Amino acid sequence: MTEALGSTATPESGRPEDELAAKKGRRGGKRGKKGPLGRLALFYRQVVAELRKVVWPTRSQLSTYTTVVIVFVVIVIGLVTVIDYGFNQAVKYVFG
Repeated sequence: MTEALGSTATPESGRPEDELAAKKGRRGGKRGKKGPLGRLALFYRQVVAELRKVVWPTRSQLSTYTTVVIVFVVIVIGLVTVIDYGFNQAVKYVFG
């Protein structure tokens, strides 16, 4: 049969390399070598590393985004209030 391009299957076994590694029972990377406190420290280091990658907004951008959100929420509150008032009047008209 013809193999698909980019296939990771080996011709001898017919299984992907990842399945072969899983069959050997290897535990992954740094997790297999550390206890619970080591894993917790690794998690903390990874969180700090990810937070350093974040592009934080400037004060100007933050105030602009906050203003947009507050205006949008006020508009939605007004819309819901008008719709609620309309339903209230309709129910009063129908049920007296």
